[in-house]
Amino acid sequence: QVQLVESGGGVVQAGGSLTLSCAASGRTEYNYPVAWFRQVPGKAREFVIHIHNDGRTSNRRAFRGRFIISRDNDKSTVYLHMNRLEPQDSAVYYCAADLGGTGRNYTSWGPGTQVTVSS
Repeated sequence: QVQLVESGGGVVQAGGSLTLSCAASGRTEYNYPVAWFRQVPGKAREFVIHIHNDGRTSNRRAFRGRFIISRDNDKSTVYLHMNRLEPQDSAVYYCAADLGGTGRNYTSWGPGTQVTVSS
């Protein structure tokens, strides 16, 4: 089992930047993919970006060039760097872990952190 906690959410003006953190605990090895998802009220949770243990990343086309993911394995933490934020980026952002290592089955989730982008 792993416990994930997101932090770094808040209110930012359109065009600004924000970095979210996802800290993991409860498991000795930090060798699994971690992803970021987001959800707005009334809509399904959507995949944003993920990173494998070896640093390989994959994200949705809509976020390329604006959202960047990185990880610090020594700190068991993954970061989501969000740039040129738009009001439609307002959502609850969740990080998730795929303990099986495939990058396709995220079953461990954090409680989420709210991001609000004001126009």
